[in-house]
Amino acid sequence: MNLKDMFKKTSGRSHYISLRNSRPEVPTGLLRKCNKCGAAIIAEDVKNGYYICPKCHGYFRVHAYRRIEMIADEGSFEEWDKEMDFVNPLDFKGYEEKIDHLKQRTNLNEAVVTGKVLINGNPSVVGVCDGRFMMASMGWIVGEKIARAVERATQEKLPVIIFTCSGGARMQEGIVSLMQMAKTSAALRKHSDAGQLYVSVLTDPTTGGVTASFAMLGDIILAEPKALIGFAGPRVIEQTIGQKLPKGFQRSEFLLDHGFVDRIVEREELKDVLSQILEMHHSAGAAEVKAAFKKDEKTEDKSDAITGFENNGQAENMAEQIKDSLSAWDRVQISRKKDRPVGTDYIDALFTDFMEFHGDRYYKDDHAIVGGIAYFHGIPVTVIAQAKGKTTKENLDRNFSMPSPDGYRKALRLMKQAEKFGRPVICFVDTPGAFCGLEAEERGQGEAIARNLFELSGLKVPVLSVVIGEGGSGGALAMAVADEVWMLENAVYSVLSPEGFASILWKDSKRASEAAEVMKLTAGDLKRLGIIEQVISEPEDFDAENMEAVCEELEGRISSFLADYTAYSSEELTARRYDRFRKM
Repeated sequence: MNLKDMFKKTSGRSHYISLRNSRPEVPTGLLRKCNKCGAAIIAEDVKNGYYICPKCHGYFRVHAYRRIEMIADEGSFEEWDKEMDFVNPLDFKGYEEKIDHLKQRTNLNEAVVTGKVLINGNPSVVGVCDGRFMMASMGWIVGEKIARAVERATQEKLPVIIFTCSGGARMQEGIVSLMQMAKTSAALRKHSDAGQLYVSVLTDPTTGGVTASFAMLGDIILAEPKALIGFAGPRVIEQTIGQKLPKGFQRSEFLLDHGFVDRIVEREELKDVLSQILEMHHSAGAAEVKAAFKKDEKTEDKSDAITGFENNGQAENMAEQIKDSLSAWDRVQISRKKDRPVGTDYIDALFTDFMEFHGDRYYKDDHAIVGGIAYFHGIPVTVIAQAKGKTTKENLDRNFSMPSPDGYRKALRLMKQAEKFGRPVICFVDTPGAFCGLEAEERGQGEAIARNLFELSGLKVPVLSVVIGEGGSGGALAMAVADEVWMLENAVYSVLSPEGFASILWKDSKRASEAAEVMKLTAGDLKRLGIIEQVISEPEDFDAENMEAVCEELEGRISSFLADYTAYSSEELTARRYDRFRKM
């Protein structure tokens, strides 16, 4: 017997398998470890679940072809420029060998896959970056493939969707890599000038030269949750400033708050969201609009009975009736009631499939203004509302509907986007005035309002503004340079608040009720002065519960407005709008 066997521990139960000390034998490849939460997860479950950890909901990075499978109709993908010859502009030693190795390991020719797909039947050009190939860094071939895809999309009048994922520039190609930023941006500019849609989808990570070029140039910018997005990497920033970065810095949610992302989209809903965006960017011609808004006799009779503004001086009589029924100060009080319907109520009641977009692309997403795209009787429109809240918490979040410069810039961005795609713009005005505070002045409140007035006066699509509550000063006018301005019966629209007016002129804010009468700020007054075109009647004790009749009336009138104004050319629209204000 060997000496070591003399001290061997034996047991009568040695034929049993110890579950405590052994590990279960799992077929190779069945289990994976989540690199975010560390949990063991079944690989097949992850593949079938959009490559999302079922335990922590963390997102795994997706290979380019799998990404395309997730959004494209089955069998619809047509790949472009799959094989391109290797280039080594700096004759960098070892670069070709590295590329050859990656080609074999990933079955990719380069770090981006481009082509044409159908998304729920909607054609689009796609480009998908794949981080397995040199961290999807941007070399000449990457830039060339994207530029060629965008150029072909421009020729074929197709939208472009690019999924970004990149470590930035490719060091092995030096300055040539840097030039791809300019190349891809220039191609997208030509595509934009042709009136075509570009949607950028930011995935983890999107950094460096890609962030500073095609990633951030989308007409609409979507992002996956918690994706790292930034120009300089977090480690570089920390080393530069010598400080620890705050939690969530440079993540999708951070960019949404700071105005650079329109929407964060869960991976499971991405195909449907992209499909909806594509569908809503089919602009409707005047004939299509008229067909959609063809009114029956009942609607016409109702409209004539209530408006009648061109017949027999009825407008004057109606304005007098409105004026006499309540005092101006009464109407000021009613316009400020807490239970009065707010902008988002009208969006929900009058439009379908509203998709909200966020941010001014400069600094912040101002919640005092809500805007996006929607359908009105099947016609795509851009809808923007100055939004009050219904609770104290909501009002604080929306700054009591007092927009900052960022809010006006967000509204203008959406208006210019509507102009590009030929969508009418409908605005709901409800603000005591533009926010006046230190930060508002620092970021240029006056410039932001002035820019809106300037750009709106020449916007080449129909613009309608409806004052639904308070129309306070330049803060309201910044969203009311329109082809027509309407007011609800108990809304007000004035140079400033009655309290401010009395304080400035009479040095006594307690004379606000007297000031309200002098200021001529009611709907009836403004109709008689020619400042507005239509007055919408309201029920007594008007609130969100009994707004149906008002919405029906608005729906009929908006239909007529769009049917009339979409028939005008852009030159006629801007000329009529100029004449409207020139007469005031």
